[in-house]
Order: sequence, then structure tokens, then C-alpha cells
Amino acid sequence: MPCPNSVGNRTPQLLQSLSRFASDKEAEIETICNTNHQEFVTSVNQLLRIREGTVSLTAEILDLNQSIQASTEKLAEQKKALVESRSHRQNIDETSRAIQDCLEVLRLANQIHDLLARKNHYAALRALDELQNVHLKGVTKYKIADMIQRSVPATQKAIAEAVMSDLNTWLYRIREMSQYLGEIALYHTDLRKTRQKERADMTPYLGHFKLNSAIELVSDEHEEYDLLQNEELQVDFTPLFECLHIHQSLGHMDKFRSEYANTRRRQKELLIPPSITLVDEDGASLHNLLEEMAGFAIVERSTMKRVPDLRSPVDVSIIPCTCLLRQEM
Repeated sequence: MPCPNSVGNRTPQLLQSLSRFASDKEAEIETICNTNHQEFVTSVNQLLRIREGTVSLTAEILDLNQSIQASTEKLAEQKKALVESRSHRQNIDETSRAIQDCLEVLRLANQIHDLLARKNHYAALRALDELQNVHLKGVTKYKIADMIQRSVPATQKAIAEAVMSDLNTWLYRIREMSQYLGEIALYHTDLRKTRQKERADMTPYLGHFKLNSAIELVSDEHEEYDLLQNEELQVDFTPLFECLHIHQSLGHMDKFRSEYANTRRRQKELLIPPSITLVDEDGASLHNLLEEMAGFAIVERSTMKRVPDLRSPVDVSIIPCTCLLRQEM
């Protein structure tokens, strides 16, 4: 171990060494600082420029944000306008459909009156049923539906009255042709009697069978003659069937039966005069009466065969001459 005295004697050297070491380090630090100073200054300048750019970018971002907000508000207004426009369009479409439905109702209502004017009563009734049960249900919230619905009973009544008027015209024509129909019937009855007599003369066994018996009908079937549809006369029952069907559809069958029976009863009463001359030379009055009664009875029987429930058989059978006629229709 060195002696303290020897170390103490070297103190000046130590201090000198330390001073030199410090100078070297200062020089080294100064060299380092001089070397990096320019880069430091450059970095500081870059930082300043970046800061300026950041401030400018922040301002631009703020401007852009304001622009976006303005665009968003404008877009919101446009979207609101679009929603309102769609709502208006929907209202317009609904109104247009409602108008079309109402126009269809009016068209069908006018068609019903046109069909009535053309006397197409059944088609008018079908159109009225379609109007009431189909088309009116689609416009029940509109006043026009209530107006037309209230007019339905009146239209049904008009159809019933129109078809009944046609039926009365038909019944009048039937009454007018009753005598001619009876004349044809009696004429062909005489022909059948003649043929029956001729067959009986040829085959006496056939003489045991009366007119209208099964054997006579079979023997004479090749001479079958339709009294209501022939070259001289055609009786069309279409007006009766149409009137019957319409009143049945309207639920007025009882009323129709009553009116029809009353009309035929009045015609029958007009048919039979209060008095008749039986002493005229040719018996024309009685002959004409028998022809009219025969024609009337034929129509009644034919009607009963076509529409069994229309009248009571008792009501029809009270005609005096029905027992004299048993012609097959």
C-alpha cells in the first residue's frame, strides 16, 4: 500500500489529469453539439411546420365538419320531403283506386238500368246482385255506397214490376189465342176419333178402347201433335219462367203465386159469359165458348206440367171443360 505521503506529493499531477480529462470531455461535447446542431434546428423547423399544418388541417376539419353538418341537415330535409312525397303519392294512389271503384259502381248501376230498358230482366237482377254483394263492399266508407244501397230495394221492385208487366202482356196474348188454340185442339181431337174409328173398323178388338186410353195412345203415337208448338201456333213460356225465377230470387214467390192465380181467375171469369144463346141455328156461340174454354184449359194444364208448384190443382180443375179435354201436351 502506497504511503500517504507519497500520494500527497502527487496531488498536483492528479488535479492536472482531471483538468485535462474535463477539457477533453468539454471538447468532445462541443464537437457532438456542433455536429447535431443543424439536424436539431432542422427538426425544430420541421416540428414548427408540422404544427402549422396541424393547425391548418384542424381548421379544414372544422370547415368540413360544418359542411357535413349542413349537408346532413339538407339531406334530412330532403328525406323528410321524400317521405312526405311518398305519403302524398300513397294518398293519390288510394284516391285514384277509390275513384275507380266508385266509377265501377256507377257503371254497373247504369248498366242495370240499361238492361231494364232492353227488357233483359234476369241479367239486370244478376248485375244488381253483383253490385250489392261485391262492388258496394269495396266502397262502404263512401257516401255513394249508402246512396246506391238505399236504391237497391227500389231497383228490385222496378225489376219485379217490369217482368210482371211482361208476364201480364204474355197472359193477355195467351187469352187472345185461347179460342184458336181450342179450335186446333178440338180439330185434332176429331182427327184422333176418326183414326180410332178406322182402326176399330179394321180391328174390332180396338173398338173396346176409348179415346186417350193406353191402347189408343200407343196406336196413335205416330200421329203425335204438339198443340203448343206447331206450324199454326207457337206458345213460348219464357216470360212465365223468367218472371217465376226473378220472383223466386227476390223471395217473393208467395206474392207471385197469388198475383198469377188472381190474373188467371179474372181471365177465366171473363171467359165464361153470364148467359149464352143455345138456340142459334149453327150453335156458333156455344162452339166458340167451348173452343175458348178448351184453349184456356190446355194452357193451364201445360203450365201445371211445367211448373207444378205454381198453382193448386184444385184451382185449375174447376174449369168446366177440363173434363172434356185430355189432350197430351
